Amino acid sequence: MSCGLAIASMLMLTNPDVALAAARPPAAVDAPVSVAGEPLFADIVARSGTLKAMVDGWAADGVADQTGFMTGDVFSGFKARAAELADLDMQGHIILRERGTDGDLKCILRGIAEDIPKKVAALEAATTAPARADALSELAYLLNDNVEVITAPPQPEA
Repeated sequence: MSCGLAIASMLMLTNPDVALAAARPPAAVDAPVSVAGEPLFADIVARSGTLKAMVDGWAADGVADQTGFMTGDVFSGFKARAAELADLDMQGHIILRERGTDGDLKCILRGIAEDIPKKVAALEAATTAPARADALSELAYLLNDNVEVITAPPQPEA
Protein backbone atom coordinates (compact mmCIF):
# COMPACT_ATOMS: atom_id res chain seq x y z
CA MET A 1 0.00 0.00 0.00
CA SER A 2 1.41 3.37 -0.91
CA CYS A 3 1.76 6.08 1.67
CA GLY A 4 -0.95 8.17 -0.04
CA LEU A 5 -3.51 5.37 0.19
CA ALA A 6 -2.60 4.70 3.79
CA ILE A 7 -3.06 8.38 4.69
CA ALA A 8 -6.38 8.56 2.79
CA SER A 9 -7.61 5.44 4.58
CA MET A 10 -6.65 6.84 7.95
CA LEU A 11 -8.36 10.17 7.24
CA MET A 12 -11.51 8.40 6.12
CA LEU A 13 -11.56 6.30 9.27
CA THR A 14 -11.11 9.34 11.50
CA ASN A 15 -13.92 11.32 9.86
CA PRO A 16 -16.63 11.59 12.55
CA ASP A 17 -19.40 11.49 9.92
CA VAL A 18 -18.23 8.06 8.79
CA ALA A 19 -18.32 6.83 12.37
CA LEU A 20 -21.81 8.28 12.90
CA ALA A 21 -23.11 6.69 9.72
CA ALA A 22 -21.66 3.34 10.69
CA ALA A 23 -23.31 3.55 14.12
CA ARG A 24 -26.80 3.87 12.63
CA PRO A 25 -28.83 0.74 12.01
CA PRO A 26 -29.21 -0.16 8.34
CA ALA A 27 -32.49 0.67 6.66
CA ALA A 28 -34.85 -2.26 6.53
CA VAL A 29 -35.05 -3.75 3.07
CA ASP A 30 -38.84 -4.01 3.25
CA ALA A 31 -39.38 -0.58 4.83
CA PRO A 32 -42.41 1.20 3.36
CA VAL A 33 -41.71 3.77 0.69
CA SER A 34 -43.58 7.06 0.43
CA VAL A 35 -45.84 7.41 -2.60
CA ALA A 36 -46.13 11.19 -2.22
CA GLY A 37 -43.65 11.82 -5.04
CA GLU A 38 -45.42 9.60 -7.55
CA PRO A 39 -47.38 11.58 -10.17
CA LEU A 40 -50.85 10.25 -9.31
CA PHE A 41 -50.45 10.84 -5.59
CA ALA A 42 -48.82 14.25 -6.10
CA ASP A 43 -51.80 15.18 -8.29
CA ILE A 44 -54.21 14.06 -5.56
CA VAL A 45 -52.36 16.23 -3.03
CA ALA A 46 -52.40 19.26 -5.34
CA ARG A 47 -56.09 18.89 -6.22
CA SER A 48 -57.09 18.33 -2.60
CA GLY A 49 -55.18 21.42 -1.53
CA THR A 50 -56.82 23.54 -4.23
CA LEU A 51 -60.32 22.33 -3.37
CA LYS A 52 -59.70 22.82 0.34
CA ALA A 53 -58.62 26.41 -0.32
CA MET A 54 -61.89 26.98 -2.19
CA VAL A 55 -63.94 25.51 0.66
CA ASP A 56 -62.01 27.55 3.24
CA GLY A 57 -62.68 30.69 1.18
CA TRP A 58 -66.38 29.95 1.02
CA ALA A 59 -66.49 29.41 4.77
CA ALA A 60 -64.62 32.65 5.47
CA ASP A 61 -66.59 34.78 3.00
CA GLY A 62 -70.02 33.27 3.62
CA VAL A 63 -70.38 32.85 -0.13
CA ALA A 64 -72.08 29.46 0.24
CA ASP A 65 -74.95 31.23 2.03
CA GLN A 66 -75.78 33.36 -1.01
CA THR A 67 -78.95 32.56 -2.89
CA GLY A 68 -78.27 30.45 -5.95
CA PHE A 69 -74.73 29.52 -4.97
CA MET A 70 -75.39 25.77 -4.95
CA THR A 71 -76.88 25.93 -8.45
CA GLY A 72 -74.28 28.30 -9.87
CA ASP A 73 -71.30 27.62 -12.10
CA VAL A 74 -68.72 27.89 -9.31
CA PHE A 75 -70.28 25.16 -7.20
CA SER A 76 -71.05 23.02 -10.26
CA GLY A 77 -67.41 23.23 -11.28
CA PHE A 78 -66.35 22.39 -7.74
CA LYS A 79 -68.61 19.33 -7.71
CA ALA A 80 -67.09 18.09 -10.96
CA ARG A 81 -63.55 18.60 -9.66
CA ALA A 82 -64.44 16.88 -6.38
CA ALA A 83 -65.83 13.90 -8.32
CA GLU A 84 -62.59 13.73 -10.34
CA LEU A 85 -60.61 13.80 -7.09
CA ALA A 86 -62.71 10.97 -5.66
CA ASP A 87 -61.98 8.95 -8.82
CA LEU A 88 -58.24 9.62 -8.42
CA ASP A 89 -58.38 8.53 -4.77
CA MET A 90 -60.03 5.28 -5.86
CA GLN A 91 -57.32 4.82 -8.51
CA GLY A 92 -54.71 5.30 -5.78
CA HIS A 93 -56.48 2.69 -3.68
CA ILE A 94 -56.50 0.23 -6.58
CA ILE A 95 -52.82 0.82 -7.36
CA LEU A 96 -51.81 0.23 -3.76
CA ARG A 97 -54.05 -2.84 -3.55
CA GLU A 98 -52.46 -4.31 -6.68
CA ARG A 99 -48.99 -3.64 -5.30
CA GLY A 100 -49.94 -5.37 -2.08
CA THR A 101 -48.42 -2.53 -0.08
CA ASP A 102 -49.40 0.05 2.49
CA GLY A 103 -52.60 -1.36 3.88
CA ASP A 104 -53.53 1.75 5.87
CA LEU A 105 -53.13 4.27 3.05
CA LYS A 106 -54.89 1.94 0.65
CA CYS A 107 -57.93 1.74 2.94
CA ILE A 108 -57.92 5.44 3.77
CA LEU A 109 -57.89 6.43 0.11
CA ARG A 110 -60.87 4.19 -0.56
CA GLY A 111 -62.74 5.75 2.37
CA ILE A 112 -61.95 9.27 1.17
CA ALA A 113 -63.04 8.36 -2.37
CA GLU A 114 -66.37 7.18 -0.97
CA ASP A 115 -66.76 10.13 1.43
CA ILE A 116 -66.05 13.04 -0.94
CA PRO A 117 -69.36 12.72 -2.85
CA LYS A 118 -71.22 12.32 0.45
CA LYS A 119 -69.69 15.47 1.95
CA VAL A 120 -70.39 17.46 -1.23
CA ALA A 121 -74.00 16.23 -1.20
CA ALA A 122 -74.32 17.18 2.48
CA LEU A 123 -73.13 20.69 1.66
CA GLU A 124 -75.58 20.92 -1.21
CA ALA A 125 -78.44 19.68 0.98
CA ALA A 126 -77.70 22.02 3.90
CA THR A 127 -80.59 24.46 4.21
CA THR A 128 -79.42 26.69 7.05
CA ALA A 129 -76.27 28.75 7.55
CA PRO A 130 -75.14 26.66 10.57
CA ALA A 131 -75.71 23.42 8.63
CA ARG A 132 -73.70 24.80 5.68
CA ALA A 133 -70.92 25.90 8.04
CA ASP A 134 -70.76 22.37 9.48
CA ALA A 135 -70.81 20.81 6.01
CA LEU A 136 -68.05 23.15 4.82
CA SER A 137 -65.98 22.34 7.88
CA GLU A 138 -66.36 18.59 7.39
CA LEU A 139 -65.53 18.86 3.69
CA ALA A 140 -62.45 20.98 4.42
CA TYR A 141 -61.33 18.45 7.03
CA LEU A 142 -61.71 15.57 4.57
CA LEU A 143 -59.78 17.39 1.85
CA ASN A 144 -57.02 18.23 4.31
CA ASP A 145 -56.93 14.63 5.48
CA ASN A 146 -56.49 13.58 1.85
CA VAL A 147 -53.30 15.65 1.70
CA GLU A 148 -51.94 14.60 5.07
CA VAL A 149 -52.36 10.85 4.67
CA ILE A 150 -50.40 10.87 1.43
CA THR A 151 -47.63 13.20 2.58
CA ALA A 152 -47.16 11.61 6.01
CA PRO A 153 -44.06 9.42 6.30
CA PRO A 154 -45.08 5.80 5.74
CA GLN A 155 -45.17 3.56 8.77
CA PRO A 156 -44.28 -0.13 8.83
CA GLU A 157 -47.26 -2.45 9.02
CA ALA A 158 -47.97 -3.73 12.50
